[in-house]
Amino acid sequence: MKHVFEQKVFYADTDAYGVVWHGAYLRWLEQGRVLWCEDRGYNLIELKNNDIVLPVVNMNVKYKASAKLDDIVVVETWIEKFNSLSVTFKQTVKSKESGKLFIEAEFDVVAINNDGKLYRKMPECLHKVFEEALKCPAHV
Repeated sequence: MKHVFEQKVFYADTDAYGVVWHGAYLRWLEQGRVLWCEDRGYNLIELKNNDIVLPVVNMNVKYKASAKLDDIVVVETWIEKFNSLSVTFKQTVKSKESGKLFIEAEFDVVAINNDGKLYRKMPECLHKVFEEALKCPAHV
């Protein structure tokens, strides 16, 4: 189960060289993960109110090429791996026009409570969602 959204590159997203600043990609990637969860009925504020927080504990971002001002990029997000402790989101950022790959990334996320204590097992409500996501091909 993949979440896909489009994002126009604005001037504020670029750096002194006229290409997308690396931090802008991280914002879009976070947006993709949040929207993926929301599509499945899990608002992160509501999860926090239920004593569940989902911090990123590891990220691997490969910058393949640079998007530029006024480009339309497509951000794709899906679940790559899941075990009882963590989930790995796989994400790409591509050109809408050409399909050129700008970013390939993986983010590992765990569940903690509001006091920062790690859940040794993913809370059941999320466990079911992540298990289901693995059953669906990423290209869907």
